[in-house]
Amino acid sequence: MESRKPAVLAEGLRKRYGTTDVLDGLDLEVPEGSVCGLLGPNGAGKTTTVGILSTLLRADGGRAEVAGYDVARQAAEVRYRIGLVGQNAAVDEALSGRQNLTMFGRLYHLSPAAARRRADELLERFRLTDTGGKPVKAYSGGMRRRLDLAAGMVLAPPVLFLDEPTTGLDPRSRNEVWDAVRSLVDGGTTVLLTTQYLEEADQLADSISVIDSGRVIAQGTPEALKRRIGGDRIDVVVARADTLSAATAALARIGDGEPVADADTRQVSVAVRDRGAALTETVRALDAAGIVAEDVALRRPTLDEVFLHLTGDPTPPAQAQPDAEPESTQEATTA
Repeated sequence: MESRKPAVLAEGLRKRYGTTDVLDGLDLEVPEGSVCGLLGPNGAGKTTTVGILSTLLRADGGRAEVAGYDVARQAAEVRYRIGLVGQNAAVDEALSGRQNLTMFGRLYHLSPAAARRRADELLERFRLTDTGGKPVKAYSGGMRRRLDLAAGMVLAPPVLFLDEPTTGLDPRSRNEVWDAVRSLVDGGTTVLLTTQYLEEADQLADSISVIDSGRVIAQGTPEALKRRIGGDRIDVVVARADTLSAATAALARIGDGEPVADADTRQVSVAVRDRGAALTETVRALDAAGIVAEDVALRRPTLDEVFLHLTGDPTPPAQAQPDAEPESTQEATTA
């Protein structure tokens, strides 16, 4: 099968603020028509990467191409082929959804008639037709973010940068945005997504790049990254804390490696090779030892565990705050 050419390519990107190297030789490749999730701890360089790739920042070293154009030498060509949805809403709350999209169309030099047609097409695509005439201040969080996505797609760009698009949204609104992103990708759009929510990356991304200290330290599909820290695991929560040691000993005889016990949650966990046999053996071993379990579960590693394993950061992105990078970078990428 012929591999897809990269829609986003970065080689050795470097960016320094004062004495701090925010990017230190970052490499990244995103094939056409795919979603790449960019994960990393606070200050890892996610927002700076998006700023450089979207031509809002200049790199101090390395090179990058977007849609086949060099971001430094051919910035105007790149801007014509990208959409950018930042962390903050870019729409005018006093205007209606339709008026906002028409305004963006005019800013992109569409004729008045073409801008109105494009606004109606986007309202339908993002399921906002019924509310297109209402002021944006009356929209829910999910509706606003869908309108943001629509605004980023006025010129139907082949590449879309989403910088934490669902931060602060409730689960229902987040699902609405996820559906909109999937629809864009089905239509051929390439998406580079930075997110604080590991579940979001797991749901949307074809590939994930984990960055730390300005470099990509791991990349691959969500499943491939999970396999890096082991296969299936058995989790047991005992009913009584005084039986946790006995349960740990029982799982040590079954598992593939040393069990990990947590006295606060009364849970013990161990990696296993044969998931079906291990689950049966665990139930039998607990019963034979007279240990009452509140819960016995067989599961795959989570992206939270991958993140902690790779970065050593005690706070997974879903609990973290946006990148602690210079304010000028944050403002540039949300303009």
